[in-house]
Amino acid sequence: MIAHQGYAPVYGARPLRRYISHEVETLVGRALLRGDVQDGAMVRVDAEHAELVVTYDQPEKREGSEGGMSTMQATNITCPHCGRTNRVPVAAEGSPRCGNCKQPLPWMADAGDDDFTEVVEQATVPVVVDLWATWCGPCRMVSPALEQVAQDLAGRIKLVKVDIDKNPRLARRFEVQAVPTLLVLDKGQTIARQAGAAPAPVLRQWVEQSITAREG
Repeated sequence: MIAHQGYAPVYGARPLRRYISHEVETLVGRALLRGDVQDGAMVRVDAEHAELVVTYDQPEKREGSEGGMSTMQATNITCPHCGRTNRVPVAAEGSPRCGNCKQPLPWMADAGDDDFTEVVEQATVPVVVDLWATWCGPCRMVSPALEQVAQDLAGRIKLVKVDIDKNPRLARRFEVQAVPTLLVLDKGQTIARQAGAAPAPVLRQWVEQSITAREG
């Protein structure tokens, strides 16, 4: 999608469109040669301060489909710094950054019985897992607090929600007796666990202490 903010009337619309097309082709071509963008990526072009800015929504791949690869699900995350909406894959190496301002993005996703290993256990950052249920009042209370923690610790953690009613294997695996049950996993290993709701500052302290203890 190409979005441009006005043009000088003396040049007319057609020359401007040709100029934009040429510049976009040049920028995207260079990115392909550098390996910064994959074939099949969605390209977003914005005109900011008389300069074309190109960002990419990369097609994330995973094993298990025809040809050994399949398209990975992604979620829309709004950057808290600049307001840009970014498509963030639910599973990827590292941690996401805004395509516009390059600041760390809060990473939030859902996972279930079939993709928990890929989304959570293979993550390269610590993962806070929220085991919840739709009928649980405290779960609805703790959800915005966890999202605030994910935003405060953007680039350092990933927040993953698991509906235990839809994913009974995970409920059994983690021996969920009450909801919400919160876990902190690092490279697939549970390093902290607690049950019940808590305000965002308390949850943030719990997460940070868990990570620090693991690193120490």
